[in-house]
Amino acid sequence: MAINDPLGDLLTRIRNAQMRRKSTVTTPGSKLRARVLDVLKEEGYIRGYSTTEFGNGRTEFEVELKYYEGTPVIREIARVSKPGRRVYASVSAMPRVADGLGITILSTPRGVMSDHAAREQNVGGEVLCTVF
Repeated sequence: MAINDPLGDLLTRIRNAQMRRKSTVTTPGSKLRARVLDVLKEEGYIRGYSTTEFGNGRTEFEVELKYYEGTPVIREIARVSKPGRRVYASVSAMPRVADGLGITILSTPRGVMSDHAAREQNVGGEVLCTVF
């Protein structure tokens, strides 16, 4: 089965696993998914992830979800830019999530990064998703 929106699939898998209080969730691997998971780990929303290689270039990620006192650390995770409608933002027009308590993950010319890092490096880009 072909997936039209791999990043949307990753976010949905994380959201569904946290609703069921799962400790880990698996997802097919890709470079974009790995970069987004790196940002989520740096910002403290997930414990980490491991990569499993199956050969033929096929990989799978096992994401360790994070909970605090039994509640998921990620309260909301939503896709902003979709395949049918791309959303771009400059540094000055970058959205703030929950007055800066959450993060926006962007794909910039300097790589995938959080909104805080993008503001420090003074770059804009495609708004991939928001996390709170």
